[in-house]
Amino acid sequence: MTAEDQIQDTVTSNDVVLYMKGTKSMPQCGFSSRVAGVLNFMGVEYTDVNVLADDAIRQGIKDYSEWPTIPQLYVKGEFVGGCDIITEMTLSGELDQMLADKGISFDKAAAEKIREANA
Repeated sequence: MTAEDQIQDTVTSNDVVLYMKGTKSMPQCGFSSRVAGVLNFMGVEYTDVNVLADDAIRQGIKDYSEWPTIPQLYVKGEFVGGCDIITEMTLSGELDQMLADKGISFDKAAAEKIREANA
């Protein structure tokens, strides 16, 4: 199985996937930590893929999405964005709306707390 096949399988067989440096319980970079922290705080169930564990996946995810940076968030097979985009979407409420529209459960009160803390 090629890296692209593996990525395709992962993003289509899991509702929410975060390609990141490190793991959701031990992020290895600040940007990955921020996105994982948002998802963890909001109670979103997601699959984490540590790109540091596999160079083919690390490069493959950049080629797959045509996006040059990591982390990368996928919801229902669709590329959503990296750290800056996820941060903006969280603060604007767009992330809540997208998750709700796609049937992904999350803690709405936690999302509100993030916005209050950053107002």
